[in-house]
Amino acid sequence: MLRRNFLKTSSLAGITLSAVATGSCNLLQSSKNKNEGTADDHFVLNEITIDVLQQKMHSGEYTSSSITQLYLDRIAAIDKDGPKLNAVIEVNKDAMNMAFAMDKERKQHKVRGPLHGIPVLIKDNINTGDNMHTTAGALALADNFAPQDAFIVHQLRAAGAVILGKTNLSEWANFRSTRSTSGWSSRGGQTKHPYILDRNPSGSSAGSGTAVAANLCVVAIGTETDGSVVSPSSVNGIVGIKPTVGLLSRAGIIPISITQDTAGPMARTVKDATILLSALAGIDTQDLYTLNSKGKAEKDYTKFLDASGLQGKRLGIEKDAFKGNEEMEALLKTATETLKSKGAEIVEIELLKELKDAGKAESTVLHYEFKDGVNKYLSNSANSKTKTLQDVINFNKKNVAKAMPFFKQEILEKSQGMGDLHTKEYTDALQLSNAGTRTIIDNLLQKNKLDAIIGPTNGFAVCIDLVNGDYDNGFSFSSPAAMAGYPHITVPMGAWKDLPMGLSFFGTAYSEPALIKLAYAYEQASKKRVAPKFKVDLLS
Repeated sequence: MLRRNFLKTSSLAGITLSAVATGSCNLLQSSKNKNEGTADDHFVLNEITIDVLQQKMHSGEYTSSSITQLYLDRIAAIDKDGPKLNAVIEVNKDAMNMAFAMDKERKQHKVRGPLHGIPVLIKDNINTGDNMHTTAGALALADNFAPQDAFIVHQLRAAGAVILGKTNLSEWANFRSTRSTSGWSSRGGQTKHPYILDRNPSGSSAGSGTAVAANLCVVAIGTETDGSVVSPSSVNGIVGIKPTVGLLSRAGIIPISITQDTAGPMARTVKDATILLSALAGIDTQDLYTLNSKGKAEKDYTKFLDASGLQGKRLGIEKDAFKGNEEMEALLKTATETLKSKGAEIVEIELLKELKDAGKAESTVLHYEFKDGVNKYLSNSANSKTKTLQDVINFNKKNVAKAMPFFKQEILEKSQGMGDLHTKEYTDALQLSNAGTRTIIDNLLQKNKLDAIIGPTNGFAVCIDLVNGDYDNGFSFSSPAAMAGYPHITVPMGAWKDLPMGLSFFGTAYSEPALIKLAYAYEQASKKRVAPKFKVDLLS
């Protein structure tokens, strides 16, 4: 979850764009070694795509095992040494064995699909039934080894993917403290921004965003409650897809919200993200929400990749996005001109001001659902001594120096004090936040005859501030789709001072095909993805 959204839900109607901080952040002193900056990056797999990797494996130039080893070496050189991005919390000891097995199948002329032999990183709140931990970044869960794969990990293995490792995240998916720092966890430490190292990579899927941007993998999986896929994708200059809630199973994922949580693909191109989305989707009886996707999900979302997908489309742009920061406004104006040049019609709309009441209700919903979901997850964690949310709170209190050195656990404690999901306060808030937001979005789409709603995904990356926590980066556009459980895609829109920003496309439930068409057409027309140079600070 993007913590800034959680704190701002009571004032959605008044969002404006604040000034962007400049210069060095001067708060993460370990970033100040000038040798950490690497302008010349000649990694052989830089910016490579799934299609090209498959071509190279087919020709024999590479194997899955050689590709996997290259990425493992890259993680060691860039993530743990070099700029020390700290994106990967744990490397999979079985990764090379998985790659060898996929190579063996390929030699036998068995290729499972486009992900066969492709290394994938996954967020460390997603179960893997192997020798890797699943901790949500929390020391309280350092002994948690899941008894079986999450459903989406099972889907990955069936598709032939290589589970390369797990990525760091904002602890408890940024649902621990009102003063937390995105990308920091007590188990994994602070993940850095690959473009400018003293900037924050955003959360909660910080490690997945940084890893993809820095070419530590070709694709990764994040999770989102409100902003945690699209925000780190936006500030790290990559593509992120938050699907409709229910398109991907949440079984085996440490939860925040049963009504808003979803996993989602993160990649450098819309096509790669779409390939990963296709592999992850599926009906799972352990997550009844997936039953809603029957007859609505697609087996192959790549068939919607259409470079002319903007022709004749009508897009509503959030009016508040043109207020405030001139650098964001300049990027947005360029993006709208590109959209128009490819045949789209752009009309101004006012969505955010209609969501003030729904935004206030969201925080209530999440506190209730977090307690319920985490207690259910922990009660089934056979290998962990931590069985309840109260156990987590008690552990952190007993281990303050290690577990809470920078910020505390007010959100955990508030959630612990909530009742069950039959409480009237909860059911009333859910009706307003979830159903109410859906109605507002759907009515706006129908009234204006829109194919989708667009706007900047969020503001530029803020400084890493372990003293004061996250601060407002000026704009956030994740909450409407998040509260509704609707799909949301972000695509690189450009950068200012080497700080990327994404353009958002979102629509009604199960509109992934339409959004993929729009996002792909914009990507092909704009080509705004740029690899990072690992600058030490903004003035380097």
